[in-house]
Amino acid sequence: MQDCAPQKKRQGFTLLELLIVLAVIMVLGALAVPKMVSVVNDISLRYVATDLSGLLQSARIQAVRTNVPYSVMAGTLAGGTPIYYIDKVGAAYTVGDPILTLNPNVTVFQGPGSGAPGEAGFLAGLLFNVDPAADSPSFSARGLPCIQAAGICNQILGQGFVMFVSHPGIVGNIPWAAVVVNPSAHIQVWTCDATGNWIQR
Repeated sequence: MQDCAPQKKRQGFTLLELLIVLAVIMVLGALAVPKMVSVVNDISLRYVATDLSGLLQSARIQAVRTNVPYSVMAGTLAGGTPIYYIDKVGAAYTVGDPILTLNPNVTVFQGPGSGAPGEAGFLAGLLFNVDPAADSPSFSARGLPCIQAAGICNQILGQGFVMFVSHPGIVGNIPWAAVVVNPSAHIQVWTCDATGNWIQR
């Protein structure tokens, strides 16, 4: 015997339900994407600062190993790519020198005056004098920070280097990092949060 009750039609989602789900997904995406982009920018900037600190450490080791002052200097490859390279104090870049290639959007400022948020307070908190002349960070044969002049690298007691690194973000913010070489040649990486506070990494 057959059941005579009318069978209910099975229905899919209505157009209105699909539009509501799509709208919720778009709102969540609009909230999450800028944060994700900001995090990716911060991480890439931190990698640049870490690579730059590694280059400084290599220059220091090279100076001690060879008993000759070495510097980390800015340069440009033939194609226009900005670089930082290690060589003897005052020497021009030659093929084979250890280098760090930079994304053209990354800017490195040597010394004070970078315009980084909270820069004055950050520099004051380091408790040493920062090289005011934006000289290339150099290391003496003893591995201590020194200032090059006429091929000689003179150590100035109580003075070190700071290199500020910035990278404009896609969503408008500009993350900042700093690589610090203190007078005893300890190299540190700092980053700046959205409120202008500097944090050692």
